[in-house]
Amino acid sequence: MKPRLLRSALSAFVGASLLVGPMAMQADARPGQGGSMGSRGSHTWSAPPVTRTTPYSTAPMDRSITPRTAPTPGFGAPQMAAPFARPMGYPNRHPFLTGLAGGFLGAGLFGMLSGHGFMGGMHGFFSLLGLLVQIGLVVMFVMWLVRRFRRGAAGGNGFGMGTPRGSMPGAASSPTAPAGGGTPVQITTADYQSFQQTLMDIQTAWNQQNIPAMQQMATPEMVSYFNEQLATLASQGARNVVSDVRFLQGDLAEAWRENGMDYASVAMRYSLIDLTTNATGQVVDGSSTTPVTITEVWTFVRPSRGGRWLLSAIQQAR
Repeated sequence: MKPRLLRSALSAFVGASLLVGPMAMQADARPGQGGSMGSRGSHTWSAPPVTRTTPYSTAPMDRSITPRTAPTPGFGAPQMAAPFARPMGYPNRHPFLTGLAGGFLGAGLFGMLSGHGFMGGMHGFFSLLGLLVQIGLVVMFVMWLVRRFRRGAAGGNGFGMGTPRGSMPGAASSPTAPAGGGTPVQITTADYQSFQQTLMDIQTAWNQQNIPAMQQMATPEMVSYFNEQLATLASQGARNVVSDVRFLQGDLAEAWRENGMDYASVAMRYSLIDLTTNATGQVVDGSSTTPVTITEVWTFVRPSRGGRWLLSAIQQAR
C-alpha cells in the first residue's frame, strides 16, 4: 500500500505543478513583465537618484545592449568593509548610548575605589536620576524635530514638486547636475505631458500587440524586448490584457545630455487592470476588477536638436 500511496502523491504533485506552472509564468505580464531592461547611455549601470515616487533604490538592469561597466556604489556594487568592522554575531550598538553607559560605569567604579560607593550614595543617585531625565527630554526634542523635518520634506504630490497628485508641473524643472555625469537638461511641462502620454500609448499598443505602433514610441532595443515577450506569451497559448491605465504620481529622477542625445529618467506610479488569458479566453492570472499599482523608472531619449521622446529603459522600483 505504501508504494501505491507514494505513486499517487507524486502524480498529484506533478499534476498540480503542470496546472500552476503556466499561471505562475504570467505574473507581471504587462509591458516589460516586471523586469529591468534597456539602456540609459553612460548611466545604464548606475542607479537613478531616488525621488519622492521612488524613495528607495531601483533594481539594476537585467538586460541591456550597453556593455557592462565596473559597478558603481549604490547600484549593486559590493560594499567595502569599514575599518575595524564588527565581526559577525556581535550586536550593533548605538555609539552615543554605549559611550554614555561606559561613562556611568566608569564613574561608579571610580566612586567605589575612592570610598564613596558605586553611585556616591543617595546624593549621587538623585544626581544621576536628574541627569537621565534631562537626557530623555533632549532625546525626545531631537526626535520631534526629525519627524517634523521629514513630514515637511515629504509634502507635495504629482509629476514634479508641489503639484497636485496625478497632475503635471506648472513650470519647467530646474536642471541639476546628473549623478552619473553629462550636461544637465531642462525638462518642460510639455516633456512631462509627453512622458505620461507615452506611458498610456505603450500600454495600448501592448494590449493590441501592435509592434509597428511601439516602434514609434520606443527604441529598437525596447521594441525587441516587447516583441520577444509577446511571442513567448503566444507560444504558451496565452495573451496579456491591460486596461484602465491611470497615472497616479511621478517626478524627475535625472535629465542629462551626452553624445548629441538627451536623456530623462522619470519615476512613475500608475495603476491598471493586468490579467492573462489562455487560448479559450479564460483568465489564468490577474483580475478583471482589481487594479494593481506599479512603480517604475522609465528613461526616455531623443536627439538634442529636438524630436520625439522614445522609451529607452524600464527599471523596477524596490
